[in-house]
Amino acid sequence: MPEKKGEMSTNNSKNQKKTNLLDHHSIKHILDESVTEIVKSRGYPEDVRMSNVRLLIGTIIIVIALFAQFYNKKFPENMNFLIGCILIMYTKEKNAILFTHPPAGSFNTTGLMVSSKLPRFSDMYTLTIASADPQSISAKPPVEFTKSVTQWFTKDGVLVEGLFWKDVEGLINDYGRETKKGK
Repeated sequence: MPEKKGEMSTNNSKNQKKTNLLDHHSIKHILDESVTEIVKSRGYPEDVRMSNVRLLIGTIIIVIALFAQFYNKKFPENMNFLIGCILIMYTKEKNAILFTHPPAGSFNTTGLMVSSKLPRFSDMYTLTIASADPQSISAKPPVEFTKSVTQWFTKDGVLVEGLFWKDVEGLINDYGRETKKGK
């Protein structure tokens, strides 16, 4: 019997998302991963086109770097191409963690662009939900919240998912209400 109790507590700890509270990137990664799960659970299928474009651009840059390594020309001559790739990624992607298609059966023609920020040396996490196509006629104004990450983590670094899910779902609902106000 005691072994089963130990197994049960091990299984519970496996389901918990735990992070190092001193590692800013680890905290942001766990929160971003949870946001992705929440948005997908609300019926928004992920749009992976931007990720594929980023992989393609990365592959091209690697090929160019390999070519440049053994080519007689120096770095500054291919600088315009590299700057162009960086600008495309920065202007389109910004701080996006997820692009989605609209939910099945929705009258909306655009999905969501979910982005987040957690500045270095700060505990303030900003989550923004906007239209994936801001030029679309069905695009609505973005909604966001900024809260301290200390509200969602225990002192041991375990994410209190119920509280975080409630905040993120509230933001998704706010975006949905914005959509209805425009009609």
